[in-house]
Amino acid sequence: MVNSKIQAAEENLIHVYNRFPIALDHGKGMYLYDTEGKEYLDFAAGFAVCGLGYGNTEFQEALKEQIDKICHISNLYYHETCGEAAKELNRISGMDRVFFTNSGSEANEGALKAARRYAYTKKTGRYEFIAMDNSFHGRSFGAVSVTGHEAYREPFEPVLPGVKFARFNDLDSVKELVSEKTCAIILEPLQGEGGINLATQEFMEGIRRLCDEKGILMICDEVQCGMGRTGSMFAWQGFGVKPDILTMAKAIGNGIPVGAFAMTEEVAEYSLKPGDHGATYGGNPLACTAVKKAIEIFERDDIVGHVKRTAPYLEKRLEEIAEEFAFVTGRRGKGFMQGLVFSRPVSEINAKTLEEGLLVIQAQGNVIRFLPPLIAEEKHIDEMVCKLRNALKQIQ
Repeated sequence: MVNSKIQAAEENLIHVYNRFPIALDHGKGMYLYDTEGKEYLDFAAGFAVCGLGYGNTEFQEALKEQIDKICHISNLYYHETCGEAAKELNRISGMDRVFFTNSGSEANEGALKAARRYAYTKKTGRYEFIAMDNSFHGRSFGAVSVTGHEAYREPFEPVLPGVKFARFNDLDSVKELVSEKTCAIILEPLQGEGGINLATQEFMEGIRRLCDEKGILMICDEVQCGMGRTGSMFAWQGFGVKPDILTMAKAIGNGIPVGAFAMTEEVAEYSLKPGDHGATYGGNPLACTAVKKAIEIFERDDIVGHVKRTAPYLEKRLEEIAEEFAFVTGRRGKGFMQGLVFSRPVSEINAKTLEEGLLVIQAQGNVIRFLPPLIAEEKHIDEMVCKLRNALKQIQ
């Protein structure tokens, strides 16, 4: 019998998502529960969104209090929460100025516009972008134009012109594409959708040096890998390589739709001016309350330190799985953003883990992603490994 809630969704929604056949109802801590009462250990966190897990009372109470006051005002007016959230986000990200959006795609759209506007103001004549193979920056036109997968771009061509793609972690391939028209280089320090590919220290430093030498802006997309997931508040901080523009979303709002792009004072001075960009809901009081409270809890509870301390155990247990099953060919990633690489398609694996009550997600190149809420403890990792091993034994 088909779950009535799933059937209702199938009959009324445009079919653009490959959804799993479960209807989730509520969550608590590391666990989600479907409408039939089945429990699932969550190692996906809503694509790295729910960093604090589910049902955090303090976070929820802050949102309820703000709802009772006001959820939305026009961006023609100031509100205290927006200023406070911006100050805190700049502080923890190491940037100087921030613009709030509603999503990661919007954040990347804003970053691309800011880079173009910077070139326009400086009268450099630059307009081209260099992006990376296997990258993912979103599905809006600008974001998909700099996404390094033909499958995402091809159905919507012609996309944004002036984009070239280099090989990730190959600095020479980037240098070959640089010209007097190069406006910015955009990359993820740790690629998510592209298969959990971590930038090397040499590559990050090389990109920064190249940008400085050529007058090019460096854009880091940390929509997925930011906000504590790699064991530093933002991934660039772990490399010690600061971008000119930083994009973020997902865990900065812990489930409330909010994104942001931030920049240095230098870029802010010469880029977007009043009227150049906007977002009706961007920086609304509810979203800013979520950002402000999430940052407060992250710092007070030392979430980043917890990830740094616990991640080696996650890596160890995943490597044990790789050693045990011949069709698991390796582990890669950093912090609580890990992947196992398989020598066979992973759709069947996803189906089996779901049966075992484990939520994981796949990425490009036959990779299973492990993106648990950042509150995951060793006992949750052990439980995940047990469920994963049971699932893999059914298909070996």
